[in-house]
Amino acid sequence: MVTVIAAILVLLGGVFTAVAGIGILRLPDVYMRMHAATKVGTLGSGLILVGVGLHFADPGVVLRCVLIFVFLMLTSPIGAHMIGRAALRIGIVPWGIATGEPPVEKGKAD
Repeated sequence: MVTVIAAILVLLGGVFTAVAGIGILRLPDVYMRMHAATKVGTLGSGLILVGVGLHFADPGVVLRCVLIFVFLMLTSPIGAHMIGRAALRIGIVPWGIATGEPPVEKGKAD
């Protein structure tokens, strides 16, 4: 039973990782691509690591999987923030915004 659950988790992780790769190729700007790479890629990698940890059930392997997952959870948001900040600083306008100004919410005009 554990093998079946591990296989399902690895398969789901692979699907999420493939969706992240497709998102990187198909999304229109750097900000959306960054979101696909960090959010969905981390989820897919996490599912694969949980599946590997369940399958092998060796304390050394489980510890490595946990450490890799913690490393991904710590570095992925920081990397996404730095990529987004660098893109904004060099002047890349987010997709769907005609001007470089941020959109104004309704009812909050000056």
